[in-house]
Amino acid sequence: MTRRHDEASGAGGAIVSVLDGPSRALLAVAAHCYSASEAALADLMKDARAAQTPAAWLEELVLSAVLFTGFPRALVAAAALRRVEPVPAEVGDALDHDQWREWQARGEATCRTVYGANYQRLRRNVRALHPALDGWMLIEGYGRTISRPALDLKRRELCAVAMLVPQGVPRQLHSHLRGALNAGATEAEVEETLDIIDDAVSVLPAMVAGARKLWSEVRESA
Repeated sequence: MTRRHDEASGAGGAIVSVLDGPSRALLAVAAHCYSASEAALADLMKDARAAQTPAAWLEELVLSAVLFTGFPRALVAAAALRRVEPVPAEVGDALDHDQWREWQARGEATCRTVYGANYQRLRRNVRALHPALDGWMLIEGYGRTISRPALDLKRRELCAVAMLVPQGVPRQLHSHLRGALNAGATEAEVEETLDIIDDAVSVLPAMVAGARKLWSEVRESA
């Protein structure tokens, strides 16, 4: 890992990472979700489990990948996880469609946290694109998926950043860089996340350079 921005000197000049080992390993998997093979993802997931990343975090990353990388890539990630953890985690309320009003309520709360002062503008913009997208984003995305309790919102937002960087979607990446801060991440944690992504062999240097530029804009306006 390059660790250009994110670490401080510890005792005796040692380099100390700001993210814990399980989180770094989770983010390494997230950074590869968009393009890595099933076998490569399985190896990264094995490494993550060896680093004490909870299996539940990996399960939640796979479910979030449906939103951030698309269903086909999420299926690849799920197949990789089943190589490492053959038994799926508890499904929670994900199949209880009668809970949609609860998903809507918690989706609104989570989305407000992520977008802060930009929440109402986001809703207007997405509704203008298509009202169905607004409903799906709020209920299925932020409510049903992102608000699940097994992974905290800060790590979810850092994982979203890791999954978005390789895709060349600056508007969405900008929102989730800011969302990571709104969810409680420190600037140093976001910077370390970008370093982890930079080390992902599947990420083009231009993508990372663009992400760092966006991050500078977010940090300056925070």
